[in-house]
Amino acid sequence: MTREHYRQALIDKIETSVTQSHVMAGSIETAYLSSGSGQPLVLLHGAGAGAVTWYPSIGALSKHFHVIAPDIVGYGESDKPKASYDRVYFSKWLKDFLLAVNIPKAHIVGLSQGGAIALQFVLDNPRMVDKLVLVDAGALGAQPSFASFFGMLWLNCIPSSLANRFYSRYILFDPVNRDPNHAHYSVEVLKSKGGKNAFRHGKGAAVSKIPEDALRQIKNESLIVWGEDDELFSIENGEATAKVMPNAQFSRIRSAGHLPLMDQPEVFNNTLLEFLMES
Repeated sequence: MTREHYRQALIDKIETSVTQSHVMAGSIETAYLSSGSGQPLVLLHGAGAGAVTWYPSIGALSKHFHVIAPDIVGYGESDKPKASYDRVYFSKWLKDFLLAVNIPKAHIVGLSQGGAIALQFVLDNPRMVDKLVLVDAGALGAQPSFASFFGMLWLNCIPSSLANRFYSRYILFDPVNRDPNHAHYSVEVLKSKGGKNAFRHGKGAAVSKIPEDALRQIKNESLIVWGEDDELFSIENGEATAKVMPNAQFSRIRSAGHLPLMDQPEVFNNTLLEFLMES
């Protein structure tokens, strides 16, 4: 099976009409998915695969919002140049992307490394963000366990189905909750031209700890969501951050790991909608 096959299989699982598009975000050709209408809601995936990571959520969220899920630079079907892949680089790309799709302001939801990118973006461009949602986010000081770090290293250096199955045990409460096509797609993206650049050149810079003084500057209404059984980034870091950010609230999801949107999709989607639709 091809990378395109696995990607399309995940898009087909989304229970609504999804548009697949490309746009130039500065010099980066960026692929993205969009669905629904209304207030813009931007979904930022983690350090792997691409926008299709959001297959369990796009349908539910697009009933109320105009959902835009880009393949972040270095991932999915977007360009994968040799670059720094630190938070500043990702933040500039995101601003270029939003300007390219004519979105001056949006709710931003960031998962894992996508959460770290969202944090940097709101620090750089606070007026372009309405509500902020951080899902098991990086850059909050969490250190992965040795086993989960080994799995990440194995998958990104020698991508294979075996490495992905090993790593899945540390990012999901139950690996069966993840559609197999997502695992296959993740591997194929890493095998594609430039697919390892974000990992090789970024060297974890995007998820390096953001100082508490910077977090205190974020005045946007925020929700921090965490899978209670996350073995990659400890829930304690999310709880601590919610006490530091002035307008943040915290929500834990039981029987969920690093990817609560896959482990507990209904609970996860309802948690986001309740927060985002609150006036």
